[in-house]
Amino acid sequence: MLEVHAHTESCRAARFINGGRAILTGSPDCLILATDVETGSTIARLDDAHEAAINRLINLTESTVASGDDEGCIKVWDIRERSCCNSFNAHEDYISDITFVSDAMKLLATSGDGTLSVCNLRRNKVQAQSEFSEDELLSVVLMKLDEDRIITGSENRIINLVGILPNRVIQPIAEHSEYPVECLAFSHDRKFLGSISHDQMLKLWDLDNILQGSGNTQSNEAGAVDSDDDAMDLDDDPSKNSKGNKRKNANNGNALGGSNNFFSDL
Repeated sequence: MLEVHAHTESCRAARFINGGRAILTGSPDCLILATDVETGSTIARLDDAHEAAINRLINLTESTVASGDDEGCIKVWDIRERSCCNSFNAHEDYISDITFVSDAMKLLATSGDGTLSVCNLRRNKVQAQSEFSEDELLSVVLMKLDEDRIITGSENRIINLVGILPNRVIQPIAEHSEYPVECLAFSHDRKFLGSISHDQMLKLWDLDNILQGSGNTQSNEAGAVDSDDDAMDLDDDPSKNSKGNKRKNANNGNALGGSNNFFSDL
């Protein structure tokens, strides 16, 4: 229906805005462009919106969007005023994904530096940041299973059940393939978990079945958690990502917000 050559370099991100009447695109040419979907004409353009290649775009409200670049910077834009509202230098590497927690007015962002950040839009600051992971974090969606647990996917191909307070991996619950887990999503009735990777497969997991194993996780008399991880071989070889190790060692203890309260106010 419509073909627009919007950028001089690859188009990495796209989002509909204005009730679907326009499409917003971002590119390594550092340009954010709004295009009318009926005519293909340019509605607005933000030249040099970032100092580095734009990698992600996400809608926040009817009038605001957020963008992330290859150097770890996140910006919030008023698309009506065509101006930057907030700017967060949250990460040391590319922004791989962003999601919006509307009721708390916070952005969750993942990065190639192996950390997850919480950006507070009301206070205009990076409120918290996780400790460095051995693997790059590739995507983030709201996957709270209940008040105490969330589900995560990682570059090591494992889908994990993670506790919130205290923050810990309770146990692995599935293995997608030999490739990194790119994204996760619940079905509308939360009965199934979907996962995608580089194997050209969408896999659907029956949550009741894969969580049955979590019932085998028991607390001992000292309060420690025992789990049977023998059913799955985890790839814990740190040599596969020396970049993550170097950054983790260099930033040990410097993460914003303690690990015990990282998820507490989300």
